Amino acid sequence: MRYIADFHIHSKYSRATSQKTDLENLEKWAKTKGISILGTGDFTHPEWLREIKEKLEPVEEGLFKLKGSDGKVKFILTTELSCIYTKNDKVRKIHIMIFSPSIKAIERINTQLSWTSNLKSDGRPILGMDAKDLAKLVFNSSPECLIVPAHIWTPWFSLFGSRSGFDTIEECFEDLAPNIFALETGLSSDPEMNWRLSALDKYTLISNSDSHSPQKLGREANIFEGENINYQIIADGIKKGGKEKSQFNLIKTIEFFPEEGKYHFDGHRNCEVRLSPEERKSHGGICPVCRRPLTVGVLSRVDELADRELGYKPKTAVPFVKIVPLPEIIAEVFGKSSANSKFVDNEYQSLISNFGSEFDILLDVSIEEIKKISPEIAEGIEIVRNQNIKILPGYDGEFGKVSLFEAEEEKKAAQNTLF
Repeated sequence: MRYIADFHIHSKYSRATSQKTDLENLEKWAKTKGISILGTGDFTHPEWLREIKEKLEPVEEGLFKLKGSDGKVKFILTTELSCIYTKNDKVRKIHIMIFSPSIKAIERINTQLSWTSNLKSDGRPILGMDAKDLAKLVFNSSPECLIVPAHIWTPWFSLFGSRSGFDTIEECFEDLAPNIFALETGLSSDPEMNWRLSALDKYTLISNSDSHSPQKLGREANIFEGENINYQIIADGIKKGGKEKSQFNLIKTIEFFPEEGKYHFDGHRNCEVRLSPEERKSHGGICPVCRRPLTVGVLSRVDELADRELGYKPKTAVPFVKIVPLPEIIAEVFGKSSANSKFVDNEYQSLISNFGSEFDILLDVSIEEIKKISPEIAEGIEIVRNQNIKILPGYDGEFGKVSLFEAEEEKKAAQNTLF
């Protein structure tokens, strides 16, 4: 049986999130997207944990469903925490995902964190705590917890971030590094970029949406195969990844085109300066407009730490597929300026009612079947499946811009030139 999982999300109690991000809407949109396992997010927030306790009920060990629902969407207890601290004479800002096997384990974690941190302040609270010390606290609360460094390449808040991260996992977690089994690639990198670092071969690479609204669920996700599942089976599947077989096998990840991520290239958003790694180097890392240091993006940071050329594939690498979210494809196809327009939503809902879920449409349904509903959208989806798109890369907090038909026209022009 196939399961699509999105473990890293946020609730309405996190900063800059939609107030519609409640458990009811999360379940509704998970079904719309085709997600069968969804992280709760934000379990350290007292009000969100209260809602989790009131509105969810256990279905398997460590898994929950919305009360009164059919249970097709199963929730797993997760959160993200922000550690800001000084280590080795440098300020570090690391975001950490935590998976918990039970409510009791969460309560132990929250009790200890509340002694030094205001957990009510944000769904993703800021802790003045070393990531290693957080890991120790979590594992002491329950050795069955999983810790996964989040969006590991983001410049400002990640393990390898150019602004405030480390160069190795061991430098961050020290003697607890062997207890880290998985890493989240983030929207601005894909597995192929991460394969350039031999030091990451032993880790499972997972992908999640980090969504701040229900509609953004599944921007990235993970495809597993298995039969009966519970928390322990899922955790074991994450730990083993593609390295060895388990009851819950990671067979593929679903990826954003990393160029569309908002930290892929280098630059300065305020100055509207967007630079490739080579261009940044030619400027000496200084913004040509304001003469201040540029924000070094993910592509440059990967290049800095890599010990392999792009294109290398480890033997145990898990395959991946790149997608463009369906609303963006619809908006591009019909020339709409916003993927959130009423027109786009009407087209989107029509497709969902005919084919079941967004992932079914993007990954599985034949182009010929989609043409029966909308030839224009079918063409757009086919272009994405063929990976023949053009993207103006994102930089310094600005998402990249996708163009489906510009790349297609360039391809046709090149073919005509040959003949």
